[in-house]
Amino acid sequence: MHLTVKYRIETNSTLADFLATKSGLSKMKLKECMSKGGVWLRRQGMKEDRCRKATTKLAPGDQVALYFDQEILNVKPLVPKLIADFTTYSVWDKPAGVLSQGTRFGDHCSLLRLTQQAFSTCRQTFPVHRLDREASGLILVAHTPKAAAALGHLWQTRQVKKEYEITVKGLFDQTDTGTITLPLDGKEANTSYRVIDCNHSHHTSRLMVTLETGRLHQIRRHFAMIGYPVIGDPTYGVGNKNTEGLVLRAVRLVFNCPFGGGCRDFHIPAPSAPE
Repeated sequence: MHLTVKYRIETNSTLADFLATKSGLSKMKLKECMSKGGVWLRRQGMKEDRCRKATTKLAPGDQVALYFDQEILNVKPLVPKLIADFTTYSVWDKPAGVLSQGTRFGDHCSLLRLTQQAFSTCRQTFPVHRLDREASGLILVAHTPKAAAALGHLWQTRQVKKEYEITVKGLFDQTDTGTITLPLDGKEANTSYRVIDCNHSHHTSRLMVTLETGRLHQIRRHFAMIGYPVIGDPTYGVGNKNTEGLVLRAVRLVFNCPFGGGCRDFHIPAPSAPE
């Protein structure tokens, strides 16, 4: 069942009672939807935000939005792995399939919510940068607005070294290195690479990739454009699908800590090549 409705409150009521009356859904389903981030509340003079508490008292003038999709609520998210914790920010290994942020229909499968729950919801979580849902690997989460701004500035000013390992369809020369400079969305886009090894029996190549710009799906689009699509990419390329999913992993992050922690250099294992 999929339901999207918005209501303007004209009487006093609790959130769960009001939505049960208006939507026809059971309170049990509504509480699940609330806890997973599918109910939004806007009060006069305040911005709209998720509301997770069923007993929240509503007042005339409040606006409630319900985004209910049972299929989304049924999804069991994979759990990210904590790599390092510096209190004001933390470093995680994001599994493939986990969103960086939630949607209107919920955030229980998002990195920000999952990492907040890992800290028993005692910390705020703020995005610093993004990693495609289908990709896996290193990602930062800020825990204060100050940390989010400072770390975000490093990304915006290209002060972070990011390395990715990918497996692509097709055989590069074993000694190949290069930079793809094809524009994306009318903007400059530069992707540098070097070949790690080639698998002749599978007709694939494994590459180390660094980004000098941060365009949408930059690695995936660039390699598809030059005829070497990333294995398992559900969107770009032909003949590169596989059951294990996208073979693209953010394996290294290097940056100077903006809070006096010196050079931070994180490295995790590469993705497994398809059998």
